[in-house]
Amino acid sequence: MISDGMAEVLRSLRLGEGGDPAQACARALGAEGVALSLLVGAARTAEPLWCHPELSARFEELQFTLGEGPGPDAVRTGSPVLEPDLDRVRPERWPILIPAARDMGVQGVCGFPLGIGAIRVGVLTVLCDGDRRISEQQYADATALTAALTGAFLNGNGNGHANGTAPGPDAMPAWPTGLNRPVVHQATGMISVQLGVPIQEALLRLRAHAYGNERTLGEVAADVVARRLRFGDELDDDVSGPYSPDTGKG
Repeated sequence: MISDGMAEVLRSLRLGEGGDPAQACARALGAEGVALSLLVGAARTAEPLWCHPELSARFEELQFTLGEGPGPDAVRTGSPVLEPDLDRVRPERWPILIPAARDMGVQGVCGFPLGIGAIRVGVLTVLCDGDRRISEQQYADATALTAALTGAFLNGNGNGHANGTAPGPDAMPAWPTGLNRPVVHQATGMISVQLGVPIQEALLRLRAHAYGNERTLGEVAADVVARRLRFGDELDDDVSGPYSPDTGKG
């Protein structure tokens, strides 16, 4: 059974009431932060829709750049990934993300996929509080939230919005009209053409270069789009890092 707080959040979302939904969800979950991202484009990259507080946005960007963490794993497996205490996670599981998360002050993270069966539409990332655990109530509330959002994106707002029609009166948050990371999608397509590789491999190459040069994915993508960096030339990325195509990670 969901908590009264989460029931109120879901009611507010259905009615389209104002306010910060990420902040409301974080409060109802008793979490340090919440980020909701949707999967878009041929590479199925994560586009942030909600983030609260700023730490959640920074951590979501870290997961996106590295391609590792509870969020990406939840998307790949289709099951929640619960790691409320990162100190208990094997270092080799997320070798780059774990120390970076500690530097940020993130103590624990749980990822909840949005989807049904093989269909994935997004992921909810929850930053855990100082207790470094997730209670049965928090789990029930998070799964209820992701189920409601999945239904909204698959059965109404997502499809309706994509067809150019307005959502109904009981609308949950609609699929975003624009992309928050268009430069990454554009750069991935350019790299795919330059190297003659699939989109997914092009994204891995982009991640490898960002990792190897200690830059964000967006910064490297901007260089590609501006033609300051061309993959396949002498300025090509160093693909020897943990997110190179040879590793299969990312």
